Amino acid sequence: MTATKQIGIAIVEHDGRYLVGERGPDVPLAGFAEFPGGKFQDDESAFDCAVRECIEESGLTVAPSRLLQVREFEYPHGWVELHFVVCHPVRRADVRDLHNGFRWETVERLLQMKFPEANTDVIALLKDATHDETNSPESVPIDWPRGDSRIG
Repeated sequence: MTATKQIGIAIVEHDGRYLVGERGPDVPLAGFAEFPGGKFQDDESAFDCAVRECIEESGLTVAPSRLLQVREFEYPHGWVELHFVVCHPVRRADVRDLHNGFRWETVERLLQMKFPEANTDVIALLKDATHDETNSPESVPIDWPRGDSRIG
């Protein structure tokens, strides 16, 4: 049995929209919509991973605000433990319509897109939080070193 892969995923929110891309043709789940994310590096936290992956994939520097969900899931290509981290752009001036193929979408649009099955619960949490501001998703307070030299 192969080890479970630890994955950090940046759920980047800006003005009620979320940063979304599409998986390339030569990777598992090709053609599916995706949030920026990828495998943890050695001794990397979920927050560090989500921030690093967002910078690498989209070019946008973000800051994490909370851990939205951790979910283990088995895909045909193996087990993953997904750490969904809500993030926001560090500088409003850096926000563009497109970020290396990633674009901003509303929750309503996310509901229409084809995401990997393990993302279903997170998108439902985002929908619930958007439609009922008093029902914000359960979160874990951040304890993230803002001056981490491994970032940026």
